[in-house]
Amino acid sequence: MHNQVLFLCTGNYYRSRFAEYLFNHHAPAYRLPWRADSRGLAIELLERDAGPISPHTLRGLALRRIPAEPVRPPISVTEPDLQRARLIVALKRNEHQPMLQQKFPDWAERVEYWQVDDIGDTHPDHALPQIETAVLALLQRLAGGGR
Repeated sequence: MHNQVLFLCTGNYYRSRFAEYLFNHHAPAYRLPWRADSRGLAIELLERDAGPISPHTLRGLALRRIPAEPVRPPISVTEPDLQRARLIVALKRNEHQPMLQQKFPDWAERVEYWQVDDIGDTHPDHALPQIETAVLALLQRLAGGGR
């Protein structure tokens, strides 16, 4: 049985997907009974022809030799997704906390918030290493018994 960390971002297209793949790639080295998944808080904001995953995410994973399989389309978060997760991480507090308060008010204060800007505010060459640092710190924290 695995504990689940759920990464949330707006579109489940770029930041949360990168965090999910990165976490799942590195978790076995920490011998952790954890798996990551990811969901979006407002996938309706994605452009229709955006594709299943951000090319920036795929490039960032390829540069780190992390396979991006399987590739699936973005998924909207549901109450059962939140209930299944032992730890929920939203990628940017001032972007995602209001969305959570509106859609899932009982969960907004149970989420760990990071501070990683979306593509319109920060270039992926800055944002992806920021996510990587945070994911590796999370893995170390979990390996040390923290949550």
